[in-house]
Amino acid sequence: MNYIEPLFRPPSEARSLILQVTNGCSWNKCTFCEMYTQSQKKFHPKAQAVIEQELAEVAASRTPVRRIFLADGDAMTLSYRRLRLILESINKYLPDIQRVASYCLPRNIKNKSVEELAELHALGLKLFYVGCESGDNLVLELVNKGETFDSSLAALKKIKAAGSKSSVMILNGMGGHKYSEQHAINSAKLMNAAQPEYLSTLVVSFPQGSKRYQAGFKGEFTPLDQPGLFQEMLTLLEHLELDTTIFRSDHASNYLALKGTLGKDKQKLLSIIHTAMETPDALPLREEWQRGL
Repeated sequence: MNYIEPLFRPPSEARSLILQVTNGCSWNKCTFCEMYTQSQKKFHPKAQAVIEQELAEVAASRTPVRRIFLADGDAMTLSYRRLRLILESINKYLPDIQRVASYCLPRNIKNKSVEELAELHALGLKLFYVGCESGDNLVLELVNKGETFDSSLAALKKIKAAGSKSSVMILNGMGGHKYSEQHAINSAKLMNAAQPEYLSTLVVSFPQGSKRYQAGFKGEFTPLDQPGLFQEMLTLLEHLELDTTIFRSDHASNYLALKGTLGKDKQKLLSIIHTAMETPDALPLREEWQRGL
C-alpha cells in the first residue's frame, strides 16, 4: 500500500487493512487536533482507479483480510456515490470482508439519507468512529470543532437508524478548569440521548504546545491536573444513563484505565474513581512517562 504519511487509525483497528481513500481532513480546524497539520496532508480524495489497483494488489497477495478501515480522518466526507463505489470494489476484490469502518465527522452525515447509509451498511460499512469530543456547545465553539450538541446527536441517530454502530470519543479535560463541569454534564446528556454502542474517553493533550488551543480560550484555559481529571470523569459517569454501551477509558493518555459496560458496571466504575481520588496509591495509575497519544 502506498500510504501518504502520517497515517492514523483507532486502536481497535490494529488488525484491519488500512485503506487510504482520502488524504487528511476536510475540516482540519479543531484546535486540539495535531493529526493532519503537516503541509503534506492537504485534503483530497484518492482516485477510484488507484483504490481499485491497491485492492487488486491485496487480493493478489492472498493476505487474509477480514476488516478494513477507511482512512484518513474524514472518509465520510465523500459522496454516497463514491463510498458505494469503494465498498463495491472492496466486495469485488475481498469478498470475505466482515466489516468496514471509518472515522466520521457529524457534518458528513448531514447530506446522506438514512436509506443511503443503510445501503452502505449492507455493503459492509458498519461502524463509525465519531469524535464528538464534547456535548457542550460553548466548549465546542472554543475549540473550533464546527459542531454542536444537535448536529452530533442528529448524526448519531441517523447512523443508528441505518443499522450501523457508533463508537464515540469524548475528550477528558477539554474545557479546562473553568468549563469542566458543564463539559462533563452536557457530554453525558449527549450520550444519553444517542445511546451509542461504544464510548471512549482520552485526555486532551498538546505535544506541540498549547498556543493554538489557548487562543480559542483567549488565554483562559487552565489544564486539569490529575485530581481534576478524575473529578470530571466522576461527573461524566454520574450523569451517564446508558443501557448497553461498551465503555473504555484505557487510552495511554489516561492516568486511570477504566473498562466496563454501562449501565451494569456504572457503580463499580464510580467506586474505582473514588478510590483513585481518595487513595491513589491503591491503584496502578499511569506515571507521566507512561502517558501519551
